[in-house]
Amino acid sequence: MSTPSSFGTHHEQVVFCHDEASGLRAIIALYSTALGPGLGGTRFFPYASETDALADVLNLSQGMAYKNALAGLDLGGGKAVIIGDPHTDKSEALLRAYGRFVQTLNGRYFTACDVGTYSADMDVIARECDYVTGRTVDHGGAGDSSVLTAFGVYQGMRAAAQFTWGGTSLAGKRVGIAGVGKVGRHLTEHLVEEDARVVVTDIDTEAVARLRDRFPSLEVAGSTEELIAADLDVYAPCALGGALNEVSVEALTAKVVAGAANNQLAHDGIGKLVADRGIVYAPDYCVNSGGVIQVADELDPSGFSFDRAKARATGIFDTTLAVLERSAAEGITTAEAADRQAEQRIREIGRLSQIHLG
Repeated sequence: MSTPSSFGTHHEQVVFCHDEASGLRAIIALYSTALGPGLGGTRFFPYASETDALADVLNLSQGMAYKNALAGLDLGGGKAVIIGDPHTDKSEALLRAYGRFVQTLNGRYFTACDVGTYSADMDVIARECDYVTGRTVDHGGAGDSSVLTAFGVYQGMRAAAQFTWGGTSLAGKRVGIAGVGKVGRHLTEHLVEEDARVVVTDIDTEAVARLRDRFPSLEVAGSTEELIAADLDVYAPCALGGALNEVSVEALTAKVVAGAANNQLAHDGIGKLVADRGIVYAPDYCVNSGGVIQVADELDPSGFSFDRAKARATGIFDTTLAVLERSAAEGITTAEAADRQAEQRIREIGRLSQIHLG
């Protein structure tokens, strides 16, 4: 694997942030601000190396640019990572130091929650920074963005069902969910309500147990590998990235992949491998954009409206279906179709800033 460049791949700006006293080591990456300021969450994760952290933030920020574009938002793509264990390294001082670094970008980057960070953390960051979304309801924010992330994935899954089987219903379909944390838990609720047959797995056995207490009909797989090899109609990766690789795709029995995890394709060639196996892949950044739609609504001058955000997230169905149909019409992978659609909007709308308003 090649070492990622600190300049990224066509990235506009990459900022390394260090505050020795609080232990803060963070990287903020802005891929594009053609459509507006970059919006993307802050991931707090114990990376094995700074190189791994850099590779992740570069990939994630590009994904956010495409996600925001495809979601129809007037926002660019950015992302941040804090290197460390959120359970032991997170502190008020560290979060506030991070907030001051975000503030130095003067609104080019808006942060929000991601793996290892929560709405309460955003409230702390906001004590030093004006450019924070995903705040708690008590502070005028949208609260937990996983609610609409899961709703959007559900809409994307329905669109993939329409494309694959000719109908949106998931009733009776066997759906495997890998990862039942914040998003996977809500996705399970939507699917159970529709009478889908749901199989789950997670390294957190307590999370699985809590969910099964609520929904006794749930099946449980002992591992992700076991889940992938099970007889499934739909596979929903809802944990960390790289879920689709040569080994997992070869083992998959599902005809549809639609999940919340970011960067599901281990590398670009996996998209063709998925297509060659006759599997319909609903591109991750297309179907999991409900969360960013939710937190972006906080930026509306009138304040946050859950109903307005949910109505916009409902459009993920139409967007997903359009991507899948474009893939079929142009003879390209669904990942390529999603990229083309996002790049087209960035190009067509981004150029409007060239028209001087006086």
